[in-house]
Amino acid sequence: MPWVREGAGRHEYDGRIPDYSVTGVRDALARVGDGPPLDDPYDEAHLRVFESFVRVAYGELEAHRRNPIEHLGALDLAGYDREYAPPAERAAVRERHLAAWPEAADAAVRTLDLVPAPVARALLGTVRGLAAGIPSGSGEAGDRALAAHARLAAHVEDLAEHGDPDAALGAPALARLMSAAEGLDVDLGVLATEADRERDRLMALLAESCARLDATKPPLELCRELVRDHPDTDGVMDASRLWTERALAFTREHDLVPYHDGECLVGPAPESRRWGMAMMSWAAPGEPDAPSWYHVSPPDPSWPAEDVEDWLQVFSATTLPGITVHEVAPGHFSHGRALRHAPTAVRRTLFSDAFVEGWAHYAEELCVEEGFMADDPRFEIGVWLESLVRVTRLACAIGVHSGEMTVEDGARRFAADTHLAGSAARAEAGRAVFDPTYGRYTHGKLEILRLRERARREWGAGYSVQRFHRAMFELGSPPLGLLPTALGHPTTI
Repeated sequence: MPWVREGAGRHEYDGRIPDYSVTGVRDALARVGDGPPLDDPYDEAHLRVFESFVRVAYGELEAHRRNPIEHLGALDLAGYDREYAPPAERAAVRERHLAAWPEAADAAVRTLDLVPAPVARALLGTVRGLAAGIPSGSGEAGDRALAAHARLAAHVEDLAEHGDPDAALGAPALARLMSAAEGLDVDLGVLATEADRERDRLMALLAESCARLDATKPPLELCRELVRDHPDTDGVMDASRLWTERALAFTREHDLVPYHDGECLVGPAPESRRWGMAMMSWAAPGEPDAPSWYHVSPPDPSWPAEDVEDWLQVFSATTLPGITVHEVAPGHFSHGRALRHAPTAVRRTLFSDAFVEGWAHYAEELCVEEGFMADDPRFEIGVWLESLVRVTRLACAIGVHSGEMTVEDGARRFAADTHLAGSAARAEAGRAVFDPTYGRYTHGKLEILRLRERARREWGAGYSVQRFHRAMFELGSPPLGLLPTALGHPTTI
């Protein structure tokens, strides 16, 4: 409900919080799949993938009992900041949503009984920050919501201290979750090997690009110097606007995506979401058209100087261009524009996370191939750096949840294979415990690249990058197992 409300623009769910109690989830799962088959074979297959996923995630793995993030997403009020409706209308449904917080937060306290301590510790900051979304002047409803939030935060704090110390799902469970989400059979051993192979390819590309700047220094050492060239806190927004304009212009000039309409504005993220450095909030397909927002979060000036510096390095002249390509064009913003043109409700509503992130990640490398900022090797260096972070996420997710790697092992791998170090490396490795499929960026990109090679072979002289991208976007945001449908292959799921 929270994702389709905001991502797909299904505002019939405004003001409502899904029932993530044990009984609520059980009753909802009993209703999954009870409707008639859809007329379109592809849409029916797409829908069946999502039905399978919710059965695995909530029925078999009981995510609503193991992971506070499910409940946090349901409580979040930031989606009502978007200008999809008149302010008074959005304020009214926000108030209704806020009024439901006490019941939902108390249900979360009762339901979250299987949370491993590492998951609780990793999400404590996000839990505490959720209260920032409560508007000032919310009166008694706000007071009740704050009290309920305090009860939830205290419960997660207790879990952080007394929960199960082992956060691993286990290899079979992770494979089952990833397979169900994407409608394909995931072999973790094969995927781990692919991750290592991709890391080696990226390391070679990084070395080649770095040599264009300084062949005397080891690539990662040079990169750690490059990311220190960044704007100050006040300059982050202007730099983000500049790169947004350049990414949109390049994508339009090279016709890299089917649609070049719409407006993308740049501004600060809602306060409750400033844990994220950069994110896209697109004009959803179920809404009247409106500007999309590229949300950027400069560091808080009250932070320690070391933390401010670490945060600002994300917005360096080396890394911000690639991040903007990912978030804006031809990445998430461009995908969001295509979703508005998708032909059916299923394709405009149900989004594969691995395709959403895989597409935006693929878009970064696509821009290198197409010559974006070809005269400045820092752009491609930034793309390879971000790619190394994402492939390391995939390796860590598999390692941590199969029990072959601790979070500390993961942090060491991030420090060895990326430009991240210290607290940044630990934070990336720690994300694996509560976001077990965060390898989706690389997984999705690799499947898209695989399909592109297949399209080149099968279409021959009829292949073009424009035709390939249009064919994928015609499916909306397809589960990876259904990607071959874009080439005209029959739906097999």
